[in-house]
Amino acid sequence: MKLSRNDLCWCKSGLKYKKCHLEFDERLKRLKRHGYTVPSREMIKNEEQIEGIRQSAKINDGLLDLVSKNIKEGMTTEEIDKLAYEYTTDNGGIPATLNYEGYPKSICTSINNVVCHGIPSKDVILKSGDIVNVDATTILNGYYSDASRMFMIGEVSEDAKKLVEVTRECLKKGLEAVKPWGFLGDIGAAVQQYAESQGFSVVREFGGHGVGIDIHEDPFVCHAGKKGTGMILAPGMVFTIEPMINAGGHEIFIDEDDGWTVLTADGSLSAQWEHTILVTEKGTEILAK
Repeated sequence: MKLSRNDLCWCKSGLKYKKCHLEFDERLKRLKRHGYTVPSREMIKNEEQIEGIRQSAKINDGLLDLVSKNIKEGMTTEEIDKLAYEYTTDNGGIPATLNYEGYPKSICTSINNVVCHGIPSKDVILKSGDIVNVDATTILNGYYSDASRMFMIGEVSEDAKKLVEVTRECLKKGLEAVKPWGFLGDIGAAVQQYAESQGFSVVREFGGHGVGIDIHEDPFVCHAGKKGTGMILAPGMVFTIEPMINAGGHEIFIDEDDGWTVLTADGSLSAQWEHTILVTEKGTEILAK
């Protein structure tokens, strides 16, 4: 639908189009005419939606803080899941992964050579030396937030520590690469360059994604790429950056028995950190961490 200058803006701000997104839309049109890939209006969150995501993120962050305080050697991943479910629901939220496309638990717990989507179980007990990623996604009043953190259990090897620390730095490098009106490919280029400089590899098949109104939205955020390529990063976009870094090769496979658990093909360790971010006029805002 074409808007006149004095119509109310499509973003539902209540402002006239000329006072709100007219200049923004004209800029995207110019970029598109020059051959750049630009985000759709559906990828641009309005203030009401952004605030809804922020409120959801308060629960998601609180859940991961609680896990940080309680995770320990001898604990089952089922116990972590129970902690997550109770905290989320007690605070008015809904665990987004529970029953999502048949996924049976409230969080993902990915240990050692599990890249992502590890399923919590009463039979999986954390032991000294393990590295584990806990990935949580929360719904509050229809708004989604998503983040994950790494935890090192007991006495962890120096190689494992380095992987966890380098992966966290990869997330930081990816965040620093996000510039308003920059390129999506800048994120992957920054992550890949740093990971490979440290002797590690980057998973390609899984990556970040748009989030906020649904659990997975466009765009897909690959953590390997070329600077100056990909979609334009416009203010109002909300997506995750979640590099999955392997100690060995980047190849992976999905466990045929459960259809969810993703593992490194060579059995090497894998780590992941994840934030949900908002692209702003001046840079970025971390919404969930």
